[in-house]
Amino acid sequence: MANIDTTYSEVMSNDDGPGPEIMGGSSLIGNDVYNHSEEDLGEIKEIMLDMESGEIAYAVLSFGGILSIGEKLFAIPWDALTLDTENKRFILDVDKSKFELAEGFDQDNWPTVANYTWRA
Repeated sequence: MANIDTTYSEVMSNDDGPGPEIMGGSSLIGNDVYNHSEEDLGEIKEIMLDMESGEIAYAVLSFGGILSIGEKLFAIPWDALTLDTENKRFILDVDKSKFELAEGFDQDNWPTVANYTWRA
C-alpha cells in the first residue's frame, strides 16, 4: 500500500501491476484450479457478479471435456477459492472425485443461483 508521500504516478508505474490484492476479473478467467493434492480440477470459466451488492457472487469452474465439449460447469462460492500467486492458479479444497460424480450444468442450462440462500 502506498504511503501518503507516494504520488499517483509512482503507484501506477509499479511494474508488478496492481495484484494480487486488486485484479481485473478478465485476468482471472482461464486460471487453473487445483486442490491440495495437486489434482487439476479445471479452470475458471466465468466470474459472476451480484449487481445489487457489487460483490462477486460465485466463480464458474469448467471441469473435464475437450475444447468445451463434454465439460461440466460448477458454481463455486468465491470464498471457497484461494489464490495461489506463486503458481498463478486457484486452490479449491475439494477432492477431484466429487466433480467426477457430480452432475454440474452445461453452457446452455445455467442454474438459478441468484438467491442468498443458495450462496450460504
